[in-house]
Amino acid sequence: MTFNFDQRIDRRHSDSLKWAKYGERDILPLWVADTDFRSPECIISSLHERVSHGVFGYGKEPIALTETVVERMACRHQWHIEPEWVIILPGIVSALNISVRALTSPGESTIAPTPIYPPFRSAASLASRGQINAQMRQDKDGRWLMDLAALEPQLQGHEKLLMLCNPHNPGGTVYRREELEAQLAFARRHDLLVCSDEIHCDLILEPGISHTPFASLSEDAAARSITLISPSKTFNIAGLGASVAIIPDPELRKRFIKARSGIVPQVDVLAIVAATAAWRHGQSWLDAQLDYLLTSRDLLVSAVNQLPGLRMNAPEATYLGWIDCRDMQLDNPALFFEKQGLGFSSGREFGDDGYVRFNFGCSHGLLAEAIHRMHVAVINA
Repeated sequence: MTFNFDQRIDRRHSDSLKWAKYGERDILPLWVADTDFRSPECIISSLHERVSHGVFGYGKEPIALTETVVERMACRHQWHIEPEWVIILPGIVSALNISVRALTSPGESTIAPTPIYPPFRSAASLASRGQINAQMRQDKDGRWLMDLAALEPQLQGHEKLLMLCNPHNPGGTVYRREELEAQLAFARRHDLLVCSDEIHCDLILEPGISHTPFASLSEDAAARSITLISPSKTFNIAGLGASVAIIPDPELRKRFIKARSGIVPQVDVLAIVAATAAWRHGQSWLDAQLDYLLTSRDLLVSAVNQLPGLRMNAPEATYLGWIDCRDMQLDNPALFFEKQGLGFSSGREFGDDGYVRFNFGCSHGLLAEAIHRMHVAVINA
């Protein structure tokens, strides 16, 4: 079966947050992490079938989705989980915030890597918790890794929750097993619980590597962690809102459910349908999308690294490029490129003013146009 990722779907006049941001201005939206690809037909047809029923009352416990999650974790990641560990939620961001509130108390702090997806930074402040920003560094291959040795002296004894992002957003690192084991040893040494956001785990681009769930490392890793996953980024269904928390430890699970109760609603019945269809029947579409995105990644990396003042390492996962603009000596790189018709995410939101994040989850035609605009902007700077 073939899939047409080159199709340009007009989202400018739809309800798209991504495309509405710049209105009628000639700015290509390459910021928020959804793609411009039409979702797989298995999702669309499943939604049509559910909508044709015509009744949308309260949904029951989504047993089929839970079973699908259990099967998928075993098949794709060799992680054997129990159905009772699975909690269905309306989004990863709410799950991050629940995790902070459930697993820390007033006076306790979180640890989050930086640069990092902005809700990692805001979850602590919204819960009135302290946070240590654990600086990430690039290894000799340009992979972003948490500098645990530099982090150790910063600890003050009231840290309780280590927040991980694997694959890393915005850097695109897929942590190897030994790197995860080092983070587990750090958590054990300092008696930390762990919240691992693994929403991009199905978007592995680099050939020959695979995703390892943090909780699958050992019984100890499972007992001290919450794992967050979702089909939303992978299958472009973020607007429907369905995600999963996997919590093996019954006490942690109880605390998480209590923190959620009465505040975070049950998941929309259509979101349940879409998520189940995606994970059960969308693999051939996903495989084709990964091939397409790998080509996009390589085109973008090559183009960026030929421009003076810019550098970009190839992300191992995600459809997000983290572009180093520091040599251009710009006060605000995102604003500079916006004036040139390119709507990137500002590195400031992720904790580093010297970068922009480029969402290359778009058609190759749009990508080529964006690369051309970037070339013109930099050469004429």
